[in-house]
Amino acid sequence: MPVSSCDIAVIGGGIIGVSCALALSDLGQSVILIEPQDFACGASKGNAGALAFAEILPLASPRIIRKATRWLFDPLGPLSLPPAYLPRIAPWLLHLWRASWKGHYQANIQAQVALMGLARTEMQALLEQHGLTGHLRAQGVLEVYEGEARYQASLDTARQRALHGIDSQLLQGAELAAAQPGLAPRFTHGVYIADWRNVADPQALGQAIGQQALAHGVRHLRQTVRWLRPTTPGVQLILDDGAQLQARQVVLAAGARSHVLAAQLGDRIPLETERGYNTTLPADALDLRQQITFSDHGFVISPLTCGIRVGGAVELAGLNRAPDYRRAQVMLDKAKVFMPGLRTTGGTQWMGFRPSLPDSLPIIGRSAHHPDVLYAFGHGHLGLTQSAATARLIRDLVGNQPPAIDLRPYRAQRFSFLGSRS
Repeated sequence: MPVSSCDIAVIGGGIIGVSCALALSDLGQSVILIEPQDFACGASKGNAGALAFAEILPLASPRIIRKATRWLFDPLGPLSLPPAYLPRIAPWLLHLWRASWKGHYQANIQAQVALMGLARTEMQALLEQHGLTGHLRAQGVLEVYEGEARYQASLDTARQRALHGIDSQLLQGAELAAAQPGLAPRFTHGVYIADWRNVADPQALGQAIGQQALAHGVRHLRQTVRWLRPTTPGVQLILDDGAQLQARQVVLAAGARSHVLAAQLGDRIPLETERGYNTTLPADALDLRQQITFSDHGFVISPLTCGIRVGGAVELAGLNRAPDYRRAQVMLDKAKVFMPGLRTTGGTQWMGFRPSLPDSLPIIGRSAHHPDVLYAFGHGHLGLTQSAATARLIRDLVGNQPPAIDLRPYRAQRFSFLGSRS
């Protein structure tokens, strides 16, 4: 029998959506999760599997602005922007530039620190409560640098982390070789961060959380929401087949497409998609001891149960441009040079859409125009990392409880039309 109403409708079945649905199932209200595919089939499928609690520095920073000028001239480099897309993305770039100013940058770090602190405790609690700790790995991450100058340039990041209690260890010579055998000798310095967690397979975890939500009474509606229409009370959702669903409250967690529905409510949000690429090789392609970050080249290589994943980079090209899998191949070719023992045959290429806001902070909170709609999107590279924290905050709001952290830095209305912050 078709469902015509519910207490809470969650739009989006990625890691954020399934986590929110599971958290909301505790409130004793009817919850419907609207997702046309299986759970965790988009950006939640192809990420590097990192619970990157140490990643407190925003993309919008003075260091990235300096690097971006150089990278953008390389169409297959770590950051790519097709010239034809420049007019469309110009407002987003203006927000990015303003977010890199010193005052905004420091404020964004503080907001990221607060969210990461909550993310750590909530993810552990979620995994323990639902018997999912088997998905967790505690391998740490190794960031590697080519030469003293490159390492010295990274020290500001280490200092910022240390200010917030995130320790790192310098590895050189025999210590670096022992941490990761087979690393090319061009990499002379390594920074090991033990305060880092990974999951065995990010898609498997997302699907497991989704199954827990279903087991707790959440219903999965395989549809696409085409329109949100506020009513009194609640919200009417117009679905892909023309059917209507009435909900008392709606949680919008549709990833890179969330801003389209938000715009229907009058919230103009500068959301862009960072198109990420990867290649997943067979699991025996390399004896990889932990995730390795090649910071100056914009990619990582990760050991997952589904294989060795080589991926990263940022392509700012919107939702409609055809994938350019040369970007995945460039990273794979570099990985072979950097780790000569890597076997690069038998891999599967992938491209996904990371929902990115210019200041690297997600939007978590109620719509400024229609408070029955709650936003939970825009996490960029950190959706998996911040999923449980986001779910906790959404549950606090829906349950009329004080949020676990101050939500002002994550409000939708923090961006004005011309790039100034409200």
